[in-house]
Amino acid sequence: MFDFVFHNPTKIVFGRQKEETIGEELKSAGMGKVLFVYGQNSIKRSGLFDRIAASLKRNGIGYVEFGGVVSNPVISHTRQGVELAKREAVDAVLAVGGGSVLDEGKAIAVGALAADDVWNYFTGKEVTRALPVFTVITLAATGSEMNGNAVVTNEETKQKYNIGSPHVYPRVSILSPGLTCTVPLSYSAYGAVDAIAHVIEGYFTRQAGSHLQDRLVEGIIKTVIETNNVIMQEPDNYAARAEFMWAATLALNGLTTAGLKEYSFPNHMIEHSLSAIYNIAHGAGLAIVMPAWMKWYAVKAPERFERFAQEVFGVEGAAAGIKALEAWFAAIGAPIRLPDADIPAGDINMIAANAAALATLWGIGEIYSKEVIAEILQLAV
Repeated sequence: MFDFVFHNPTKIVFGRQKEETIGEELKSAGMGKVLFVYGQNSIKRSGLFDRIAASLKRNGIGYVEFGGVVSNPVISHTRQGVELAKREAVDAVLAVGGGSVLDEGKAIAVGALAADDVWNYFTGKEVTRALPVFTVITLAATGSEMNGNAVVTNEETKQKYNIGSPHVYPRVSILSPGLTCTVPLSYSAYGAVDAIAHVIEGYFTRQAGSHLQDRLVEGIIKTVIETNNVIMQEPDNYAARAEFMWAATLALNGLTTAGLKEYSFPNHMIEHSLSAIYNIAHGAGLAIVMPAWMKWYAVKAPERFERFAQEVFGVEGAAAGIKALEAWFAAIGAPIRLPDADIPAGDINMIAANAAALATLWGIGEIYSKEVIAEILQLAV
């Protein structure tokens, strides 16, 4: 293993009905007024909004509502949240929802203390401060509840870019597995794909690592597959929901990449263009990109792919492992080809050009040129 520093400042409160303790957590942290960020009306139909509001009221926490966050959150709505947070002089951001809500909440937290446009921080400007962020998650997928990342789409330029900063790690995240039982099964499937994508990036692209890190990744993937198979048949199975939720959190909280070196996130880089241009679910886009990228990349790290095939699926050979993962994506209802998501093959060059710009921003442009990305996407036709 290479030298590393691992520090994750997020407090996790995990368990049944723990969402009702969020007011206590905010009070304990000295917060008096929050921007309550959420998505669409499902939070009110389910009664979750009222339970959160009651917890805030019990603990003397004022709040300002800011709903309407969409899947693949957009910068125009984020800017509205920034303006509201500044106008109301809130002490913190409380994001209640899935990864999209959490990501926009983090972006608002950055913009609320910035003198310039928040989009500047997605195109390279360093984040030096942000409002404290607290979260209650309702969809296990992105890991945003325990990391310093956030992704937002500029709908005018079709750029889906990210920020990464220790300043946007949530102070406290509530993980109440029962809240995920009402999530549509398609989004449970996409969440599983997303979690798997988070761990395979470092697993396959790393310069070196250790058996421990490999086993952590393989264990997370197998847990995601096993629990998601149960969820597809028994959506209300709390035990499966709980294990799946924790596995998705661990997939992107820094644990699996500790001690690795020179790893990258090419699958996410390519997928960001799909969801930015076509507004498809992030997990759906990853289900298309991942098998194609794996087929292209396998010759560069054959021993990694052979291990993956054996340890995760119990099959021999890189090709068999990739085929098994692709088959599982299809079995849970995720698209595995561009036409499955109504994305024309004729758009590949345009998609590749969009993705190549992000590759450059991420420092992997020399490897992932427009031509290479197009070659990978051709494997998804």
